This record gives sequence, structure tokens and C-alpha cells, in this order.
Amino acid sequence: MSVEESKDQDFNNQLVNHDKIVVKYYANWCGTCKLFSPKYKRLSNDERYANITFLDVNAEENPVARRLGGVDNLPFFAVFKDGNLVEGVATSKEEKLVEMLDSIL
Repeated sequence: MSVEESKDQDFNNQLVNHDKIVVKYYANWCGTCKLFSPKYKRLSNDERYANITFLDVNAEENPVARRLGGVDNLPFFAVFKDGNLVEGVATSKEEKLVEMLDSIL
């Protein structure tokens, strides 16, 4: 599965229409966010996570989605299950993201 770009206008629809979602919040100026993108894309194509929707959200341009995820730093990852925030964390460690993904399988 590929990573989809999401904006405030469609974020709530994503939460309603998908049982399991992981969101990477980023900003265009964030170098660490850019460095993590290939890892995030690779995880989105991992068969273990085929039933999880992977979203990218520009935290500076989408305040509603940012607030729903509880973003306090970048890059920030949030996992949602059945429309509810399960966990959110600012990290650049792939192992932490894998742990979060495994928690909603």
C-alpha cells in the first residue's frame, strides 16, 4: 500500500473509513522528516501492515489533523484505531514506529 497525503478537509473521513491508520506529521523544513520518508514508505509496503492505512499530513498546513494527533514535535507519528487516537509520539526511530504499528494489528 502506498502513503496517501491527507489534509484537514479529508482527515475525518479517513478516520471514519479506515479501521487502522498511522499518520506521519511533517513540515517541509524538517530534515529528519525527509530522512524518515523512505522508511515510512517501505513500512507501508510491508505485508504485515497491509490492513493499515498510511497517511502523510503537513502539520503546518493542517491544524485540525495536527490537533487530533496531539502533535508536539516533528516528525510525529500517531496511530488511530476505529477513529480513536491510540498513541502518538515524536520520534525518528523506526523501531518505535514498528512497535506502534504492531500494537494496532
